[in-house]
Amino acid sequence: MIDRRLVTNFDWLLLMLVLALGACGVVNLYSAASSFGGGGTPVYLKQIYWFGLGLLVMLAVAMVGVQRLSSVAYPLYILVVLMLVAVLLWGRVIGGSQRWLALGPVVVQPSELARLAVILVLAQYFQRRDQNQPYRLHQLILPLGLALLPALLILKEPDLGTSLLVLLVAASVILVNGVRLGSLAAAGITLLLALPVAWHFLKDYQKRRIFSFLDPESDPLGAAYHLIQSKIAVGSGQFTGKGFLSGTQSQLHFLPEQHTDFAFSVLAEEWGFLGALLVISLLAAVVYRGLAAAYRAKDRQGLLIVAGATAMIFWPAVINVGMVVGLFPVVGIPLPFISYGGSSLITTLAAVGLIQAVSMRRFVFHRP
Repeated sequence: MIDRRLVTNFDWLLLMLVLALGACGVVNLYSAASSFGGGGTPVYLKQIYWFGLGLLVMLAVAMVGVQRLSSVAYPLYILVVLMLVAVLLWGRVIGGSQRWLALGPVVVQPSELARLAVILVLAQYFQRRDQNQPYRLHQLILPLGLALLPALLILKEPDLGTSLLVLLVAASVILVNGVRLGSLAAAGITLLLALPVAWHFLKDYQKRRIFSFLDPESDPLGAAYHLIQSKIAVGSGQFTGKGFLSGTQSQLHFLPEQHTDFAFSVLAEEWGFLGALLVISLLAAVVYRGLAAAYRAKDRQGLLIVAGATAMIFWPAVINVGMVVGLFPVVGIPLPFISYGGSSLITTLAAVGLIQAVSMRRFVFHRP
């Protein structure tokens, strides 16, 4: 039997916002991939299939609840780490990156699952070690290690963008849990000092992307090509856009990766400032519903899980939009609900399921 209070407290507005974003993504992908040649299933149809599957995953996560999910947090974390190791050993190489693992007829990207696993394992860790005072830096060594292990494995693929997202999501959970101001300052200084070391481990193409971000005109036909074409597409959309299927940058293939990393550039060119503002507003509304659910959470574990799930939507949205307009370097992070990608879309909808799971049970108390 399903508790009626769960259905009553289901956040229907959040679901409507997600459906609206999914519809915007499908329409945008229809245009972005309309000029693609070759046979096979069109990209927008694949996105519909993935979105439908993602909605089922969202509902399953919401109905299972965080209590049961948290009980398998550590096994799930270990499984994801093993899958990331398997990717490095036997993963499928596409576009020079080894990020995908074939499990029979299904190809998955374990790095996307790592964000969910890190959220659940950190929430479980802090829930078991509940304390009233903010954490000191030395008390965060283990939780930081839990985040760094999958992040480093993902960076080895190489996938700088997803590795960065894992760390940002983990940092969001840790900050919400509570960190002493002095420890936070020490961590910031340590991070700055570690940047030269991190630079040494970046691939050559990643270094070129950073240089092209600082000086786009230095290599307009090379490393800076993506950024320059994206800014042209966004700027040419002006206030109301060029119209559906009328974007020159996308239809004439000047814009690379226009159905994945630069899907927002296609949207801004065809629908202009108004269309871009609509999508950003919908994403902001989803984040707001997540923050509202975190505020209403009845325990620390629910608070941390919703904070992490909301960060899974907030950070990719901020970085992707900033990336396509030239505020951030190109790091290959898709825009939630808009960019094409099965693993990314299902994982994001699973995060929405976590938000719903906590929101639905804010008035349901379990016996200890």
